[in-house]
Amino acid sequence: MSSKNNSKTTTVVGQIDPDVLTFTVGKDPQLDLELAPWDCLGSAAHVTMLTRMPVEPQLFSVSERNQVVAALGEIAASAKRGEFEITMADQDVHLAVERLLTERLGDLGRRIHTGRSRNDQVAVDLRLYGRDQLFGCQAELLDLTVTLLQFAARHQALPMVGRTHFQPAMPSSVGLWASCYAESLLEDFVPLQAALELTNRNPLGSAAGYGVPLPIDRELTTRLLGFAAPIHNVIYASNARGKCELVTLNALSQVMLTLSRLAEDLILFTTPEFAWFAIPSEFCTGSSIMPQKRNPDVCELIRAKTARLLGAASAAAGILKALPGGYNRDLQETKELYLEGFQTTRASLRIMTRLVAGLEPRPERLRAAFTPDVFATDRALELVAGGMPFRDAYHAVREHLGDLAMMDPDAALAAKTHLGATGGLDFEAYERRVAESRHCLSRLRQAAGAALEKLMQPIE
Repeated sequence: MSSKNNSKTTTVVGQIDPDVLTFTVGKDPQLDLELAPWDCLGSAAHVTMLTRMPVEPQLFSVSERNQVVAALGEIAASAKRGEFEITMADQDVHLAVERLLTERLGDLGRRIHTGRSRNDQVAVDLRLYGRDQLFGCQAELLDLTVTLLQFAARHQALPMVGRTHFQPAMPSSVGLWASCYAESLLEDFVPLQAALELTNRNPLGSAAGYGVPLPIDRELTTRLLGFAAPIHNVIYASNARGKCELVTLNALSQVMLTLSRLAEDLILFTTPEFAWFAIPSEFCTGSSIMPQKRNPDVCELIRAKTARLLGAASAAAGILKALPGGYNRDLQETKELYLEGFQTTRASLRIMTRLVAGLEPRPERLRAAFTPDVFATDRALELVAGGMPFRDAYHAVREHLGDLAMMDPDAALAAKTHLGATGGLDFEAYERRVAESRHCLSRLRQAAGAALEKLMQPIE
C-alpha cells in the first residue's frame, strides 16, 4: 500500500501517489514526443500575443518575447533530433517545455502559462499536428492515385475478366480495374479535405474552456498559427477535442478501406490459380519451413491495419458518446488512436504506391481466364440492338452459351465507348482532378508553413 512516504513530486500537482501518477500519466511521455515541436509553436504564438496584450505592467517586452521564442525554437529542434525528454514529473509535453524554458530563462519561463490551460494547449497541439499530417496524407494519397493511373493507362486495353459475387461476370480491362481504385482515392480526398477544414481552426485562448479575465487576442494567435479561423465559443473549443480526432479517423478509414479492397484483389489475383499479376519479390516474404513461398504480407497487413483503424474510430466515438460538456480526462485516450491513425494510413499509402509501381500484369493468364459465358451479357445486348426484346435475348443466350466460344475480348472492350467504360476512360479528366487537388493542397500547405516560419522570427 502506497503512502505519503513514497509519493512522487510533480511539476504542478505536487505530491501524488506513484501508482496514481503512473495510471493518470499513461503513455503521454512517449506519445507527446510527437507533439513537442507543435507545442513550441503554440507557445510561441501565445507569448507573442501576451507581448501585445494591452495591460500594465507589460507581461513580456519584445526583447523578452524574442528570448522565449528563440528558446522554443531550440527546444523544438532538440525534439526533432530525438533529444527531448518528458519525465514522469512533467507528466506531459506542455509542462516539459515549460520546465525547460524556466531552466533556461528563469522568470520568463514561469510567466509563459499566463492566460492558458493545458486543455487548450493540447487542443492546439493536436490541431497543428493534425493539419500537418493531413497535408502529408493528402500528398501521399495523390502520389498513389497517379501511380495507379499510370499503371491503368499503360494497360488500358489489356482484357481482364470482371467479376460480381467473385464469379466471372463480364469483360473488363486492367485499365478499368486500376483506374477504379484511383478514382476511389480521389473520392477519399474529399473527406480528408473536410477533416482538414475542421482541423484548421484555432482553440487557443479557451483556457480551461471558459475563457480568462484578460484582454487576450484570439484572432491574433489564429493568424500567427496560420489557422483559417478561431473556434468562436470557448466551451465548444474544449468540447471539440475528440470530435476533431473522430472526424479525422473516419476520413482516414475511408482511405484504408480503399487500400484494403485493392490489397484483397491483389492477394487473390496473384495466387497461382489466377496469376493475373505478379507482386515484386521485394514486397513478399518467405516461409521458415517452405522454401517455395512468396507471401503477400504487405497486402495482408494492410487488410489487418484497416480493421485496427476502423476500431480506433469506433473507440473514439465510444469515448465521446457520454461525456458531459467541458474537459474530461477520458479524452486523453483519444490521443493514441489519433496518432496511430495517421501513422498507419500514411505508411500504408507509401508502401502501396511502391508496390503498384512494380506490379506486373500477366497478359497470357488474363486472356486465358475468358470463358464463353463471360460474353453472355454482351451477346444478349447485341441481340437487343437487332430488335429482340431484352428478356427474350436473355433466355436465348442462356440456352446457347456454347455459341459464344468465338467472342473476342478485345472487341468487347472496344465496343463499350460510353463514359467510364473500358473504351471510354477519360484519363485527362483524372489528371485534371489530381492537378486541382494538388493545387488546393499546395496553397493551404504553403500558407500554413509561411505563417509558422514568420512566427518563429524575432520581432522589433
